[in-house]
Amino acid sequence: MSDAARLLRLLSLLQTPREWPGSELADRLGVTSRTVRRDIDRLRDLGYPVEASMGVLGGYRLVAGKAMPPLLLDDEEAVAIAVGLRTAARQPVAGIADASLRALAKLQQVLPPRLARRVSSLTSATAPAASSFASLVDPAQLTVIAGAAHARERVRFGYVAHENVVSKRHVEPVQLVALGRRWYLLAFDVERDDWRIFRLDRISDAVATGARFAARVPPGGDATEYVTQKMYESAPTYRARATLRLPVELARARLADFAGDLAAVDDGTCTWHSVEDTIDYLAFRLTLLGCDFTLHGPPELVEHLRGLGERINRSVEPT
Repeated sequence: MSDAARLLRLLSLLQTPREWPGSELADRLGVTSRTVRRDIDRLRDLGYPVEASMGVLGGYRLVAGKAMPPLLLDDEEAVAIAVGLRTAARQPVAGIADASLRALAKLQQVLPPRLARRVSSLTSATAPAASSFASLVDPAQLTVIAGAAHARERVRFGYVAHENVVSKRHVEPVQLVALGRRWYLLAFDVERDDWRIFRLDRISDAVATGARFAARVPPGGDATEYVTQKMYESAPTYRARATLRLPVELARARLADFAGDLAAVDDGTCTWHSVEDTIDYLAFRLTLLGCDFTLHGPPELVEHLRGLGERINRSVEPT
């Protein structure tokens, strides 16, 4: 075993959370205890915080440091992480969306073909549960676009716009934004010579072209603020005010991150002031609660639900 291979094997052993006696490490690596001590010193020089403890039960272990040095993963660990990241990428998680994408893009780049095939087989054979909170996004599209945005590389993809109009796009991807229940891509459209916002669940067949582009500053200097402003401009948002025939804790559990302001009226009733969202989604969340309710406003939501109820009644009337 070469020195480099032995050092990597030692690091892999130390990443298992336990104390490793020097004699056991020496046996595992087929070297002397003196060589183990020298290799431990080399790992420390590389930034790995290896701690040594004395005594009969003492040994070496890897501890948390001020910075995270590179990790070593075996095949099973790499596949497990890639599958987990792909699954998580189907629905944004507050606070870690961008970091998840970066991690997935990096891992995809270094997975050997045999492991990439295993990841693809596992994810394609797994049917994710449909989420009421987010539009499903193909993790492969996320990975391609995240990698291209990081490398400042142009991308071509198919896009389904409003009214199911399909077009081919050639863009310079600048930033992925997780907003509300959806992913959006802020990009400069090369053929239209203007900024555009794309919903990720409407993108297909994304391919990085290899053509690089100069860094662009998003309009206003902040991609998230720009996308948020444009989305609110295109679809007015409101706050629902309702009395729910549900215990307040049950209502909070069913509404989850959409709970807004809930207050108990009695053991079986509570008032709800929702977070801001579109009329369509407010109506959807109200009907999803599975309880009786009295809607107090806004008037736009009252009219929307009244019209929705009339359409439902007509659809179930006997012919």
